[in-house]
Amino acid sequence: MFDNFSSKITQIFSQISGKKFISEDDLNATMREVRIALLEADVALQITKDFIERVKAEAVGKRVVNSVEPGQMIIKILHDELVKLLGGEKSEINFNSRQPVIILMAGLQGAGKTTSSGKLALRLKNKNHKKVLLASLDTYRPAAAEQLRILSERISVDCATFDAEKKPLQLAIDAKKKATEGGYEVLILDSAGRTSINEEMMHELVDVAKEVDPTEILLVVDAMIGQDAANVAKNFGERLALTGIILTRLDGDSRGGAALTMKAATNCPIKFIGVGEKLEEFEEFNPDRIASRIVGMGDVVSLVEKAQEIFDAKEMEKATKRMQKGQFDFNDLLSQIRNMKKMGGLGSIVNLLPGASKIKEHLGKMSGFEQEIKRQEAIILSMNRAERSDPELLNSSRKHRIAKGAGTTIQEVNRLMKKYKQTQKMMKKFGKIDPKKMQEMIQNAGAEAN
Repeated sequence: MFDNFSSKITQIFSQISGKKFISEDDLNATMREVRIALLEADVALQITKDFIERVKAEAVGKRVVNSVEPGQMIIKILHDELVKLLGGEKSEINFNSRQPVIILMAGLQGAGKTTSSGKLALRLKNKNHKKVLLASLDTYRPAAAEQLRILSERISVDCATFDAEKKPLQLAIDAKKKATEGGYEVLILDSAGRTSINEEMMHELVDVAKEVDPTEILLVVDAMIGQDAANVAKNFGERLALTGIILTRLDGDSRGGAALTMKAATNCPIKFIGVGEKLEEFEEFNPDRIASRIVGMGDVVSLVEKAQEIFDAKEMEKATKRMQKGQFDFNDLLSQIRNMKKMGGLGSIVNLLPGASKIKEHLGKMSGFEQEIKRQEAIILSMNRAERSDPELLNSSRKHRIAKGAGTTIQEVNRLMKKYKQTQKMMKKFGKIDPKKMQEMIQNAGAEAN
């Protein structure tokens, strides 16, 4: 997400960050580069012009030219203006209305409405602890209702009974009745889509919206269609009282123009983004955090939140105590590998760190490292329980059996064994450090940094 744009912005500012003074010519040249980067990111020309003018006005107003540390000041100004461009503040689902909170999903066919309905249901269930009911209103695409039913089973969320003989309006009325009588806190209605906007589709959506009075009408838009995403949103917004937008396939849109343009073009906030194919790869859209990622400041808060969702606190405490005693085995390593995969792999983690583009340059292509991790997991899974708990059991014959089972070579098994021993040695050293002294060292380091 935003990889190309973020990389270019980072490169632009690396050229001026070391300068003690910046002339007006330097500022103009920098803004020209930013303008090109925005246009290449598929941001509309007029929005780009307005954005550049605002940044330049702020820079001049704050006397960036010939000031101390001007590079940092420009980055801060750009960050703040990007936050405004992306929508300003985070926009959340309104749970303060009557129950059930009804969410009507709208959008063109192929935008990812049904999958997004499942992803949203899973998020509201796990993060907001809501009792959710899913319901399909799509009587045009035969597989849509079945797809939603299968998704509901995967995420353990109830799904209303679908009757292909009924009209979408009646299906919506029935679903609302079931949600009300069943004590559901949220009802998500997955409406039908078309390959293009037409009057029949709009009439159906308007009728459903009038009858069930949804708390939220969320438009699902494919970010890969670039500037057309804003045009789609405008067309739907003229007929429906949209409360928010869900952008899908942002993992495949490294330019990010749809996200950068949407709020300015439609005055409708982006509420969620789809960042992968997995049902868990669905995030709240936070303008401040996204802007921080773009300018290379990272998003450590999101990284911590991801870790908190994935890691079990009690299990982490047990693992820490084991490592302090030097009790590190292949079960621990397997657990670490799986937790990293749940967080989206190394690439996803690096994207949230400050200076992500520079880190990626040093690491090179991620594919090699990711493949190495997969091999390590396969090798560990080829071991029996005793071997995972006591790696010292691994003699030559066992290693050959494990290599064959993992579809790799004995050299790879030996390499993993060497890494294990190095890690175990390091853990033993950490285990000898007094935890109180370690805490004092961290606090002192933090004080010096401030």
